[in-house]
Parts: sequence; C-alpha cells; structure tokens
Amino acid sequence: MADIIIEIFSYNFIVRAIAVGMMVSLCAALLGVSLVLKRYSMIGDGLGHVGFGSLCIAIALNTAPLAVSVPVMIIAATALLKISESSRIKGDAAIAVISSSALAAGIIATSLSSGLNVDVCNYMFGSILAMSSYDVWLSVSLSAAVLVMFVLFYNKVFAVTFDESFAKATGIKVGLYNTLIAILTAVTIVVGMRIMGTMLISSLVVFPALTSMRCCFSFKSVVVCSGIVSVICFFTGMVISYLFSIPAGASIIAVNLIAFTAFFCVGVIRKRG
Repeated sequence: MADIIIEIFSYNFIVRAIAVGMMVSLCAALLGVSLVLKRYSMIGDGLGHVGFGSLCIAIALNTAPLAVSVPVMIIAATALLKISESSRIKGDAAIAVISSSALAAGIIATSLSSGLNVDVCNYMFGSILAMSSYDVWLSVSLSAAVLVMFVLFYNKVFAVTFDESFAKATGIKVGLYNTLIAILTAVTIVVGMRIMGTMLISSLVVFPALTSMRCCFSFKSVVVCSGIVSVICFFTGMVISYLFSIPAGASIIAVNLIAFTAFFCVGVIRKRG
C-alpha cells in the first residue's frame, strides 16, 4: 500500500487534485452538518445544476469557467434562500425551479456553440486531469476562506442551525448568517465541481453529515467526525480511482456509501446494546 501511495504522489496532477479535494471535502462536510439539520440538504444538488448551467455558458463564451460560476452560484444560493423564506414557494420547489432553469440555459448555450465537448463532460462527471495550476490556487484560496469563515462564526452558525427563534431573541441576525451559510455552500460546490462533477458534488455535503449522525450526538462531535470521515473517504476514493481507473467522483461517493453503511450498523448495535 505504501508503494502505491508513493506512486500516486509522484504525479503532479493527482497531488493537485488531492490538495484541492481534501480542502473541498472538509468544507462541504462542515457546512453539510448545518444544511442537513436545517433540512436544506437538497440545496447542494440544486446549486450543482446551477453550476453546470453557468459553466456551459462560460465555455460557450470562451471565458474562465470558475470566474463566471462563483458569482452566479452566490447569487443563486442567496436567491434560493430568500425565495424559501419570504414567498409562497417552498424550499424544494424553489430549488427545482432555479436548478432546472439553469440546466436548460446551459444545454441551450452548449447546443448553440461547440456542443457537448470534453470540457463540458469534465465538469458534468468530474476529472482530476482537468485541474490546471490556476484552478488549484483559486480553489485552495476559496476553500481556505470558507474554512476561516466557518471557524470564526461557528457559534452563530450553531445557534441559527438549532433554534432560529431563540437566536433572534438573543440578537443574532438570523437572515445574515443563513445567507452566509448559503454563500459558503455555493463557493464550496463550485470549487469541487472540477473533481467531483456537477452531478455528484452535492453528495459531499450530505453523506459525511448523515454518516456522523449515526454515532455522534452533539453538534461539535458531528462536525468534527464529518470532517474526518469526509477527508478519509476522499483520499480512499482517490486511491481506488487510481488503482482501478474509474472516475474519481464515483469512487469517492462509493466509499462514502460504505462508510455510511458501517456507521449505520454500528449505531444500530449500540442502540440494541
């Protein structure tokens, strides 16, 4: 196993993918705990579709995909939150409307330009070969910013997650911190789309949180466990992807599924014991 890991780290493009992927996995896992508890977990899937649409438009216009996707995703995340809070459209319906509209726009842009080319497929299903040096530096910088913001506002995020009414009563600006969570989620998803693909990126948000909740029962323990599980599953998935020449995104999700099953069984055994 040691020889395989050394061989993997001898390739610069894999090192770049692992560096970015671990940062993204950690960010997604931390934010995922709050999103799952607030029943906003499907926002990741919706934003993945929005990201695909914005990427297709960026490729059609021959502009930098991430430079276009980041602001579009932030606007979409904020819009989803505001629509869910202040209108008659419920959260799941709002996600369906915005995500399907963005996906349609992306497909139209692709059809009118170069068609379903390699770049579009890389973003749809993920590709570690697609990580350029610019992507790496931008992704690491954005992921680091997400982690710093989460740590700085951890107590506020905790309060808003569990009891918004109490948080309001104590003077916390609930709307502001909900928006912050949505923006950080949008940035995390757009950064991870290169490796995981827009179709699978939302799984990084949901799986680690659900896995940790099988055995951990406090917010802090779930957050810490989610981060550890997510990073381990990502690295294991990358190794499996290298060994068997399968897409990285799919192998990472498969490992997350195995971890969830294992934690679920342990949780059932603990309850019966």
